[in-house]
Amino acid sequence: MDKQESRKRRVNRFRFKLKRINRDQDLVRLCVHRTSQHIYAQIIMEGKVLAVASSLDQEVKKEIEYGGNINAAKVVGKVIAERAKNAGCSKVVFDRSGFKYHGRVKALADAAREGGLEF
Repeated sequence: MDKQESRKRRVNRFRFKLKRINRDQDLVRLCVHRTSQHIYAQIIMEGKVLAVASSLDQEVKKEIEYGGNINAAKVVGKVIAERAKNAGCSKVVFDRSGFKYHGRVKALADAAREGGLEF
């Protein structure tokens, strides 16, 4: 099994657990995706995207030099927290999309918490 297959299995395992939990509650998901050059975050509720932020946004690009580092992830985390609040979401479930919780993924999560999101 290669890296991509392992990641997909981790994603499916988490989303299956989330579906079981979501039967009783309406949970909002903060979904993170990262590539070598950029990082993306979405607020999703019942399959509908409520808010989006990425290192490609014009607002974020003004503050960062490069989209594939921890500083960019921190800025994206602050922006997604702000946009989630505007969409009426304050409590979310963190979906790391099978990526390990360290580095850029952790920086984005910490910045979103500082921005006011509850995990």
